[in-house]
Amino acid sequence: MPSWRALAHTALLAASLASAAAQADTPAAPVAAKKPKDVSVHGDRRIDDYFWLRDKDHAEVQAHLKAEAAYADAWFKPHAAAEAKLFEEMKGRVQQRDQAVPQRQGAWWYGSRIDVGQQYPVFFRRAAQGPDRLDDPEAPEQVMLDLNELAKTRKFVNLNGMSVSPDDKLLAYGVDATGARDFELHVRDIASGEDRVIATTPHADMFVWAADGKTLFYVRHNEARRSHQLWRHQLGSDKDQLVHEEPDELFNLMLSKSLDGRTLMLGTRSKDTMDWRVLPANRPEAQWREVLPRKVGQEYAVTPFGNELLLRVNDRGVNFRLLRLPLKPGKGALYATKDLARARELIAHRSDAMVEQVAAFKTHAVAQIREGGSVKLRIFPLAGGASREVAFQELAYNAVLAGQREFDAPRVRFAYNSLTTPASTYEADLATGKLELLKVAPVQGGYDASLYASERLWVKAADGTQVPVSLVWRKDKRKNGPQPLLLYGYGSYGHPSDPRFASPRLSLLDRGAIYAIAHIRGGGDLGRQWYLDGKLGKKVNTFTDFVACAEALVAKGYTQPSQLIIHGGSAGGLLVGAATNLRPDLYKAVVAQVPFVDVINTMLDATLPLTTEEYIEWGNPNKAAEYAWMRAYSPYDNLKPVVYPAVLAKTAINDSQVPYWEAAKYVAKLRELNLGKAPVLFDINMTAGHGGASGRFDALRETARTYAFMLQQWGLLE
Repeated sequence: MPSWRALAHTALLAASLASAAAQADTPAAPVAAKKPKDVSVHGDRRIDDYFWLRDKDHAEVQAHLKAEAAYADAWFKPHAAAEAKLFEEMKGRVQQRDQAVPQRQGAWWYGSRIDVGQQYPVFFRRAAQGPDRLDDPEAPEQVMLDLNELAKTRKFVNLNGMSVSPDDKLLAYGVDATGARDFELHVRDIASGEDRVIATTPHADMFVWAADGKTLFYVRHNEARRSHQLWRHQLGSDKDQLVHEEPDELFNLMLSKSLDGRTLMLGTRSKDTMDWRVLPANRPEAQWREVLPRKVGQEYAVTPFGNELLLRVNDRGVNFRLLRLPLKPGKGALYATKDLARARELIAHRSDAMVEQVAAFKTHAVAQIREGGSVKLRIFPLAGGASREVAFQELAYNAVLAGQREFDAPRVRFAYNSLTTPASTYEADLATGKLELLKVAPVQGGYDASLYASERLWVKAADGTQVPVSLVWRKDKRKNGPQPLLLYGYGSYGHPSDPRFASPRLSLLDRGAIYAIAHIRGGGDLGRQWYLDGKLGKKVNTFTDFVACAEALVAKGYTQPSQLIIHGGSAGGLLVGAATNLRPDLYKAVVAQVPFVDVINTMLDATLPLTTEEYIEWGNPNKAAEYAWMRAYSPYDNLKPVVYPAVLAKTAINDSQVPYWEAAKYVAKLRELNLGKAPVLFDINMTAGHGGASGRFDALRETARTYAFMLQQWGLLE
């Protein structure tokens, strides 16, 4: 019997021959003109030959982008049938007609549904029935917003929020039609459907109603996409008032309302400092009051309820503790440091557990706590007594508080899923902790979770730190030796890469691939310190952690370099770009979606969105020492003449977070330096933004194309 090594060699040889035949008719890759521009700083000579690709309105740039799109289409053309099959397969798992579990808010039950063939959801409500305000699914529905109708006049539709006025008559919503995050604020009369744009609000990032149902507060952003101003709009008025402006370019504003509807909250946040102001919802023209004076490095969040609030604060450690305090009347800041020392502590700071967020109900508070790489929910009776933990059985999962609507609710709602468990809606009884499963997202085609297995490994990083890796595979496809493996990573901003279910991924697992997530430093997977150990001057840990995870998966026999594909998007695109420069020999292929790869040039341009506020994430390259951090890992600046793996770089023309030119420049320079023959593709969506296509089927088509690339590289494309 041939060994697995011999079989693997045979499969790779067949894949290589098939690839050569398929690509025989593919035209030559576009070659971008070299127009040297000196971008040297701090005495470090850097010449950028492709800087000119930033001008997307220039005819030569447009011609190059179209040539790149045509080249990618030509590369994929021989695989069109397989790509179409993947799309139909993924689409076949989607329940065409589906509905979210409704939630009660006052006199109404609110929900959303999507119908056969529709790309977008319809948001509706129906009146609560009887003295117990029960839901009757047969009761008449009142459609509030149909995104499919909006899509008839837009190529792209993205909703950034919906808010019903306190009198239940009006709906405020924000919609982006380009993907550039320029949200128009609309107010709709729910009964009549009459809709109007609040004409003075071209960039309404977030919004809340005051208690009078006539005053609408909203946040606007500037040209750099920094949310910096709070405005007040009075229905019927054509002149809005600027209420607050944040002058510090490191900070963005946040806006929300307490669950009991009594308090409005205005947050100001940088990458390492956070503070809040509060306002009684029934006094929209009163002065907003600071909760605590701003202090560099101090982060806190407030959860008001009644005449009290819960304060999540990092004054005793980076993982936060939870306090309970009264809302003090008067003027000026609500609290000083001495008040925190005397406050009632609900959760003490722990170095091994992070308090992530909190919800406050009439009778209980619920804290979401990250511990050991997983999330736990803890319920606290506000009247006093012992807390209660909501228990989960799986080791690697994701559980988060989700969409609470009613302050006096007897239960808390949360979303749960894992690598093998589809998205599930649960509620836990606040008094008993008893769980009730309300819905499991349907997966059509007979999905059987028992056919799949998942596990969590711990990998030793370069400095000895233990890094978790989550894996999932189909049991009957697991070989006694290496096999195709897709390794995903992100590792920035403190965002955790929790194990989540994705039905499209089954198309890889069912063909014999393993899927893995590297929970690397820079993310929030193991708490706040995990994030701090992968940012600024420690950012290199993110990349070396990822390489260590890849090396360990090879060493443990899960895969081998000729079968290993890595994948990341946005800051995850930076990750896979940097990891490829570190170990180009370790991977078969790289998929980089909307990749942040031109780090230094972007961070030197303060006119670009997100740049200055990101100095606390990456560093400020105007400072020589911090420039050196970025110079060591910036993917674009560290490309060199070596054999690179196959690369698929995906981006969108209207991306305001990571501009299209980062991927365009990266691909042009990589092709120039690459000593290998593997394909380097630049796949650009000419109508979308950072998140890609907005419709559910359009998004699946993009996924099908990405998977076709991966499967072709593995030799598994049918």
